[in-house]
Amino acid sequence: MLDTAQIDGLVAEVLPLVVEVRRAIHRHPELSGEEYATTDLIAGILRDHGLYPRMRTPQPGLIADVGTGSRMVAFRGDLDGLPIQEPEGNAVRSSIPGVMHACGHDAHAALALGVALVVARLDLDGRVRVVFQPAEETFPGGAHDLLKEGVLDGVDSILAFHVDPTLATGSVGLKHGAITSSADRFYITLEGPGGHTARPHQTVDLVYVAGQVVTQLPALMDRLVDARAPLTLVFGKIHGGTADNVIPTLVEMSGTLRTADRDVWDVLPSMVDRLVREIASPLGAKTTAHYQRGIPPVINNPQIVQSLERSARRVLGEDHIAPTHVSMGAEDFARYLEEIPGALIRLGCSAGQTRTDLHSANFVLDEGCLETGVRVGVAAVADLLG
Repeated sequence: MLDTAQIDGLVAEVLPLVVEVRRAIHRHPELSGEEYATTDLIAGILRDHGLYPRMRTPQPGLIADVGTGSRMVAFRGDLDGLPIQEPEGNAVRSSIPGVMHACGHDAHAALALGVALVVARLDLDGRVRVVFQPAEETFPGGAHDLLKEGVLDGVDSILAFHVDPTLATGSVGLKHGAITSSADRFYITLEGPGGHTARPHQTVDLVYVAGQVVTQLPALMDRLVDARAPLTLVFGKIHGGTADNVIPTLVEMSGTLRTADRDVWDVLPSMVDRLVREIASPLGAKTTAHYQRGIPPVINNPQIVQSLERSARRVLGEDHIAPTHVSMGAEDFARYLEEIPGALIRLGCSAGQTRTDLHSANFVLDEGCLETGVRVGVAAVADLLG
């Protein structure tokens, strides 16, 4: 077990660089799949410190293996920003119009770099694979491509942080089992002969049918799924018709469906298809339901979380470890956990009373979370390696 004072000393040495890198990434955000400058920045710093990252040319993103030994733990940081305009007035502000880091991936990438630089100066019994992943914000997520490239080959377990503005800076949130939900998309098409709004009884009133689907589908899902399993079905788009006195021949509807239960996630596609038909067919509409699998729930491994709790308690103290909630948001980190055990850790990043949610233009990250993240991250990977 590493001495806490040793970790703190090394973290203090790399922290100014970690902060500098986070600010550079924040000022020059790149959208999903376009993180080339971010990749080059991180790669250059790793090389300057004697590390040799594997680039994903021509795709963005990189991987750095640190240390020696047969056992290996992975640590993931993501890179991409969001298509959001950052408002004026922030001390560290995006210079790219319409793009900003509103989800903390700039912090994730910087603290992952910090973990790599500190681990490189430790004598650990094993290796740490630091994964700088692009395109987390896409559907179904950049982790999918990295897995096809063998990113987890030889890896025993994997960790990641996600900043959390509901937690105070200096604290971490831990949870056994599900910590985020799945995210799937569905597309429903309703078809009918069309007609005049004066005579709906002579045709199929598709707008009325769509209303039945919008109200009945979520209600029926609630009755068919165990109430203890978090589930949310929300329509985001409905389109049909071209005139106010014409019953359309086509209505298109789409939305998302999310659950934190892995078993429920498996049965959702067939359930949606059946229920849409049962709602719309008696009213005369022809239905087509297309279900697009997205991202499974993040299911934290209990043993990994127990190890994390011991590590965090040692470097932060008991008062800085908090239980945390299940989010109905999704994280493609789940794809790694489909292959090997691991855990997602929530990292407090709010120093004040005003807490703005992620993916908001007003999200401002407290950089004090970077030190906490590097300290806990280093202790965690070291403890998992024994």
